[in-house]
Amino acid sequence: MGDITDLLQAARGGDQRALGEAFTITYNELRDLARSRLRKSQSGGGLETTALVHECYLRLTNVGRLCLDDRVHFLGYAARVMRSVVIDFARGHLAERRGGGAELVTVHTGIPDHEAANATDLLRIEEALEVLGRTDQRLVSVVEMKYFAGFSIDEIAQTLGIAERTVRRDWDRARLLLMAVLEA
Repeated sequence: MGDITDLLQAARGGDQRALGEAFTITYNELRDLARSRLRKSQSGGGLETTALVHECYLRLTNVGRLCLDDRVHFLGYAARVMRSVVIDFARGHLAERRGGGAELVTVHTGIPDHEAANATDLLRIEEALEVLGRTDQRLVSVVEMKYFAGFSIDEIAQTLGIAERTVRRDWDRARLLLMAVLEA
């Protein structure tokens, strides 16, 4: 655990090599996150686990200096980046289907046409999270960590620096608000 924390501290100072090593150490966990992320978005046929992890790495290295304290923060941030990659991929796919000629994400491997409805659903969820973010950004963070990254209530509480009971309340509230937005 200390190794990853030391590497993230070095990466915080701008050491790209340290970020690469942190990525290598957590590679299997990142693959698990990507697999979970793709399974939940049901777009696994077009975006592969390895491609998603590698696109995540590219985006992390392009950020510059990261302010991440430990493994949990690192994986939480990676989950947010993966969500962004999948959303960009879905938007590109829908734009392509509409003849928009939109530029696609680097990891494009082609979503089959029968998955267009899944891309639309994914974008509706993203829009609902944006609406939720205008109300309470912490609720979005809880959703990202719980639903997209598979963090436990305890891990979310540690990452956000709040009580587990507060995380449970936030999770329940976020689910209700997201349902209301999605049903509207």
